Amino acid sequence: MLRLYIDTADRDAAERLLATGLFCGLTTNPTLLHRQSLRFADLPRLYGWATAAGAREVFLQAWGHGSDDLLRSAQRLQDIGPDVVVKLPASTPGVTAATRLVGDGHPVLLTAVYNAAQGLVAAAAGVRYVAPYLGRMSDAGRDGTAEVLAMHRAITAVGGGTRVLVASVRDLDTVMTLAQRGVSCFALAPAVAEQLLHEPLTAEAVEVFEADAQHVAR
Repeated sequence: MLRLYIDTADRDAAERLLATGLFCGLTTNPTLLHRQSLRFADLPRLYGWATAAGAREVFLQAWGHGSDDLLRSAQRLQDIGPDVVVKLPASTPGVTAATRLVGDGHPVLLTAVYNAAQGLVAAAAGVRYVAPYLGRMSDAGRDGTAEVLAMHRAITAVGGGTRVLVASVRDLDTVMTLAQRGVSCFALAPAVAEQLLHEPLTAEAVEVFEADAQHVAR
C-alpha cells in the first residue's frame, strides 16, 4: 500500500498538506528542526500539532554519540506520544540502539542510508522502515535510483517487515519510476508534495466546470 509522508518541520506547510488526508505522517530530523529555529524542547508541541492535523506517525530523530546516548534520547522521544517513530542513523551505534529498541517492541526507522547493502542491515535489525537518501546518493556520484531499487528487491527477497521509505526525493518523475517497480513509501518535501496536487490542465478544467455550473444552477 502506498504511504506518503511530508518531510518538514514547517507547521504551515505540513498542516496544509496533512489536511488533504493523503499523507500518513510527518518526518523530521535535526536539520529540518534547525531550519525552523526549533529545539528538542519544542518536539512535544510539534508532535501535538502534527497529530491534531492528521499525522498517524511522527518521525523524530534520536541524538547522541554512542548507543547508550541514542537510547536515552530515544526514550525521551517515545515518551512524547504513542505515534512517535524513532529515527536512528545507520551507524554502528545507531544500529546497536535500533536492535535494542526493536527487541523492546518499539517502531524504528534507520536513516542516513546511502547504499543498497545497508537495507540488509535494516532488515536484519528488524526495523519498521529504512530511509535511503536518494538525491544525496546522486549528489555523491552514485546512481540513487538503482541503489534504492536494489535495496527494495533485496529486502523483498529476504522477507520480514522492513519497508523502504525513500527520502531526499526531488521530483515526481523519480517517485513514479520507483512506484512502478514496487517501492511504496516516500518522504516528500512540501515543494515536491505540492506537485502531486497541482496540474494546470486540471485547474483549467475546474474553472470551466465552475463557470458552466453557474448556468446549470439557474
